[in-house]
Amino acid sequence: MNKALHDAQPAHETAVRGIDWRKSMSNHVASALLVYTGIHIFATVGALNDVGLKMGALFALCVLVAGIIPALRKFESRWTTLSDEEAADPGKAPAFRRDLMFLWLLAIGLPVALTFGFKAIAAAG
Repeated sequence: MNKALHDAQPAHETAVRGIDWRKSMSNHVASALLVYTGIHIFATVGALNDVGLKMGALFALCVLVAGIIPALRKFESRWTTLSDEEAADPGKAPAFRRDLMFLWLLAIGLPVALTFGFKAIAAAG
């Protein structure tokens, strides 16, 4: 009986010690925002400066960082609203991987695409 009581763990303890999709997604969102901002600063803003839009580069940085925050927050909010049982459910792994793939494609791909777009505009002009 004593062993059975110790083996039965509440769901919130399982989430703390094992899988917790909420915390993991929150960590990925924070990291993705840092990566996005870093790439955006060094690549996109550099391309805008090459075009000759120095003030436009600063404005674009503010607008695009402010625009990406709600999108990344949407990723996070889908996972932070999970119950303790759902947050520890290994069956959520495929959906989590799908969201992570899209999150990182957005965080890395958007500033790279913007950089190429601004360089194409500079080359055409």
